[in-house]
Amino acid sequence: MSCDNIQSNGDVARAAFSAFAAHLDAELGERVRAEVAFPHSMVDRITPVTTAGDIAELSHDYGIEDAWPVVCEPFTQWVLEDTFPTGRPPWEAAGVQLTDDVEPYELMKLRLLNAGHQALAYAGRLAGHTYVHEAARDPALAEFLLGYMRDEAALTLQPVPGIDLDAYIHGLLERFANPAIRDTLARLCAFTSDRIPKFLLPVINDNLAGGREFARSAAVVACWARYAESTDENGAPIDVQDALRDELTARARRQRDAPLAFIENESLFGALARHPGFAESYRSTLESLHRRGTRATIQHLNASLAAGSA
Repeated sequence: MSCDNIQSNGDVARAAFSAFAAHLDAELGERVRAEVAFPHSMVDRITPVTTAGDIAELSHDYGIEDAWPVVCEPFTQWVLEDTFPTGRPPWEAAGVQLTDDVEPYELMKLRLLNAGHQALAYAGRLAGHTYVHEAARDPALAEFLLGYMRDEAALTLQPVPGIDLDAYIHGLLERFANPAIRDTLARLCAFTSDRIPKFLLPVINDNLAGGREFARSAAVVACWARYAESTDENGAPIDVQDALRDELTARARRQRDAPLAFIENESLFGALARHPGFAESYRSTLESLHRRGTRATIQHLNASLAAGSA
């Protein structure tokens, strides 16, 4: 069973294990590929990076010495594809949700929780916040995040059996705002070139194809582009952590003169720079970030979208 935070993780696990087996013995590889079950799964629980303070607190409060404790939120969800030809333990007795199709749950998590984290991360960092709960408690950013999840991401999802999406969305707002977790925005901002294409771009492309709203999603990309300039609004340096850092930063530093330079990277963004509606929404938000600053830009966008839906 794979618990990786990627779609169709069972198929990825099957490919990896069968390839390794085939490297040892071709017949074994074929047998693994054909006969071993690799069920898809979705696991949802926020687990920030362990800090020295977490280690000290565990030692002081509980007398437990652990060099790497895992800190996590109270919420937990595990959805598992019920594909076990030779039987399985009664995991449902422990709260695991067994299903014939994990994909709706995967998409729900990727497009709401994971992409929602991205919606908070860059704007929150640029607005001067350090922790996720600080950004989630910022009224302008919270309104922006709710609008993204409710009016853009949720509209791209299939029905999710047993899940009230509106309750899940509002639950995410509460989870993100939990001060006890102390998850950092820096963690969420790291390795964005791996995250945005998986979490957010499918939402954008689905909404563009369906003729639906995408302005908040475009604003998330614009905030990433502004963040990638590697300086905040006070001129202080930002440590951009990404495998493509040099290329991203070089493009971002050109964008005051060439506003679409960042999204013209088609290996990341496909043809978005050539979509007139998306390009204009992105360019307008990026220009506002430079001129007004992040909080004022988000407030203006919130007001404009609220007026448009009234």
